[in-house]
Amino acid sequence: MTKQSTSFWRDTLSFFESELFQRVQSQALFADSKTFADASPKTDWATVEANYMKARHASGFSLTTFVEDNFILPSPVELTSSTRFSNAQDYIEHMWDVLSQSPDNNSVSSLIPMPHAYIVPGGRFREIYYWDSYFTSLGLMVSGRMDLVLSMLENFLAIQQEVGCIPNGNRAYYITRSQPPILGLLYQLVASKELDESFHIRCREGIKREYEFWMDGADTVGADEAKRRVVGMPDGSLLNRYFDDATTPRPESYLEDIESASDIEDKPLFYQDLRAACESGWDFSSRWFNGGSSLKEVCTSQIVPVDLNALLFDVENLLATLFADDKTISTQYQLAAKRRKAAINRYLWNEEHHFFFDWHTKNQSNTSIWSLAAAVPLFTALATNAQAQSVSQHLNKFMAPGGLVTTLTTTSQQWDSPNGWAPLQWFAIKGLDHYGYKTQAREIATRWVNCVDTYFNAHHAILEKYDVMRPGTAAGGGEYDVQLGFGWTNGIYLKCREFIGESG
Repeated sequence: MTKQSTSFWRDTLSFFESELFQRVQSQALFADSKTFADASPKTDWATVEANYMKARHASGFSLTTFVEDNFILPSPVELTSSTRFSNAQDYIEHMWDVLSQSPDNNSVSSLIPMPHAYIVPGGRFREIYYWDSYFTSLGLMVSGRMDLVLSMLENFLAIQQEVGCIPNGNRAYYITRSQPPILGLLYQLVASKELDESFHIRCREGIKREYEFWMDGADTVGADEAKRRVVGMPDGSLLNRYFDDATTPRPESYLEDIESASDIEDKPLFYQDLRAACESGWDFSSRWFNGGSSLKEVCTSQIVPVDLNALLFDVENLLATLFADDKTISTQYQLAAKRRKAAINRYLWNEEHHFFFDWHTKNQSNTSIWSLAAAVPLFTALATNAQAQSVSQHLNKFMAPGGLVTTLTTTSQQWDSPNGWAPLQWFAIKGLDHYGYKTQAREIATRWVNCVDTYFNAHHAILEKYDVMRPGTAAGGGEYDVQLGFGWTNGIYLKCREFIGESG
């Protein structure tokens, strides 16, 4: 990335604070706030703002006309094809090229340029997304497209150097938050391949840097305190939470956030908790609510999540292996993993229900939301055999005709029942497989493949998410219409078909 490209996307951050940006978003010129957040000025930000300041009070001034005259609006990633495919697998192989983006030229918009090719999810999601890319890459490897997996890894290492973390996506408005840490999982897809030693070293350093991002503040946080993403538990042990340093409405959801906060007293905290929920990837879910099903109940910064901590346990173990040539460093990571496992078992394992639950720091107790986050400790091999057996039994409650529902709570939020999501199916499938529950894992994979096939056969498209209670029905809920495409669904569909074949 060049210094020139850096200044361009950083200029967008100032534009988001401008009267022009906030006026356009507040007046709902676009049905989706993300449209204007992704727009490009026809000249440059400073010129557009200067023109606006001169023209805004003129007789007959039209904001709509001004935007049309001064901005290039983005188009969704086109997901239709003149070719009709007879099955979902052929469609997906075609879609890899449709969803693939060439290396970016210097951008004058909010886009942070990527130096290598990458896959976007599709539809309104015109940029790379962090945790999506792992599940997408699982399918790319099945398709023999390791080149794109390597390219996306290189992009994440590059943007990490540029921004200081691996952001939610390569947009300026995402740089204050990340997503579930999957860099290590992504690296492990190619770690055994014959690649330059320098690549392996850079990946190791990138995984270490990501871990340091999540643990920033660990040296100074005390019991029952929190600093950035680190939470001091009552006994002084450390776990992590999702977080975002920013306390303003999300530029890509500006009007929606303003309206949601209309009767909220502490608006900065409310905006911060919305942003933190976005970092989780589960935006939004009853997991992040203090009871009820409304965004007004959001309290993400008070939640210690099962899935995040299970993934960080995996990162610690991976780093211990990657630094095996330095016994001191390796031992430190081993000890960190051991301590995290103990803390997870103490606070996130519920002895009454024999299931993993998130922890509410303010209430000093587990939350009441049964969610598929409980499968991630099996995916990362953190669970004991007894815990895995109990989780396996409880997962039958999540079983629906089209796979697993996300939570046992039905709300209007997209990360709740009746919706099912590709990444969570895979966490559960591989987690169960790790502990020998192959029949159950195969059943989930089979139901998910059939769910995707049922919709595809009727509509010739693959979706971001599905109503797994009614296969063949598009999912609802959330802040936007269900999107076509779709990167991680494509990837997990292929991986599930492979898994079914291997376990049959």
